[in-house]
Amino acid sequence: MCALCGVLGGKGHWSDSASAPAAFAGRTKPQTRIRERQERVRLLNTVLKYHGVVAKDWSGNAYLLTSRTGRTAIVDTVAEIWPAAERLSGRICDPLDDGYLGGLASGREASTAAK
Repeated sequence: MCALCGVLGGKGHWSDSASAPAAFAGRTKPQTRIRERQERVRLLNTVLKYHGVVAKDWSGNAYLLTSRTGRTAIVDTVAEIWPAAERLSGRICDPLDDGYLGGLASGREASTAAK
């Protein structure tokens, strides 16, 4: 899909409540698509920070990833974030990495464990 088509109306992802309202019927707080994406980006950045990558919402249809060195990638779905983050950081991005999880368990910021 070209960038313009993605901006004008890319398809929804299974994790978006708008594309599967029955799966999210038990939600008690009102949710908008924008708020949902903002929360998803916040959670992604919690993990990506450990790897030196930052994610931003791009026009509500894609994610813009940026490395510490300024390299960037645009991806359409959450599933595409991990391979792109690996290309940008030059290392494996595993949200279940022992160093990352150890930092979370000890209460210190996980990003300090990555060197």
